[in-house]
Amino acid sequence: MPVNGSSHIRIARPSRDLAAAERFWVEGLGLSVVYRKDAGGPGEHALLMVGWPDGAWHLELVHGAPVDARPTEEDLLVVYVDGEVPDDLVARLEAHGGKRVLSPNPYWNEWGVTVEDPDGYRLVLCTRAWSNS
Repeated sequence: MPVNGSSHIRIARPSRDLAAAERFWVEGLGLSVVYRKDAGGPGEHALLMVGWPDGAWHLELVHGAPVDARPTEEDLLVVYVDGEVPDDLVARLEAHGGKRVLSPNPYWNEWGVTVEDPDGYRLVLCTRAWSNS
């Protein structure tokens, strides 16, 4: 099977606390748990995969990996909302461990809302629609 625009994408990141991450991504943003695995023994890691069931991507969060989470202000996951970002969604993200922050990139401050997840990675809810043109 060739790699193309229909290929599924997995974004993998280390996480300091999978329970906190799950609250943010599932209860806050509204993603579903796609898969979960507890660490079963030496050298194994606990992981949580979240996404939208009909989405072409999912987020894999790994706890106990040899690398700790080291996000920067430019480690972004951008979701194109194609309209105003609902205040209740931002409030729900904050209530579930998120922190609204300003972006160092003025583009994201003008065209969206940036929220840090419990690990410090940033979610941008962009008011624009995606267009590759």
